[in-house]
Amino acid sequence: MATAAPPASPRARKVAKSIRPDMFERLLAGGAALMFLAVTAALVRGYPHWTQTKPLVWAHLLTILVALALTLPLLLQKRGTGWHRQLGWTWSAAMFVTAAISFGIHESGPGQWSPIHFLSAVTVVGVPLAVWSARRHLIGLHRFAMRFTVTGALLIAGFFTFPFGRMLGRWLLG
Repeated sequence: MATAAPPASPRARKVAKSIRPDMFERLLAGGAALMFLAVTAALVRGYPHWTQTKPLVWAHLLTILVALALTLPLLLQKRGTGWHRQLGWTWSAAMFVTAAISFGIHESGPGQWSPIHFLSAVTVVGVPLAVWSARRHLIGLHRFAMRFTVTGALLIAGFFTFPFGRMLGRWLLG
């Protein structure tokens, strides 16, 4: 005779509920979608200048587009699954490589970093923290690290790639 599973404890129900996307995460996902569209539009409009763009910049753009595209399913789909973990590893690698590459990109001249590079440094710390906390099942810390990294490294840094005569801004708005 089969026995019914015992009812989930209140703590288990609370944890299960807490990993659902909330309004802030839906806003982050929407911001990532808008940023993906803006970067894609800038790349299309900047086609005449592609040959003048350095390979390091192309690598940076490719990895950031991967991270932006993966942000939506990671924030909005079911979490804790094998699919979420696979996407998370890919997203983490893309973000880490994006940040590392950014230290070699200087529009003001060699060795002159912009304030955006501070967010790259935060990413180099935030992404491993997010991975470590996920591997240890520290859901609250993982969620905080992911929100912080998506907000700072993807959206704020991404926003500041468009004004002040920067390449993507020139391509998109010029």
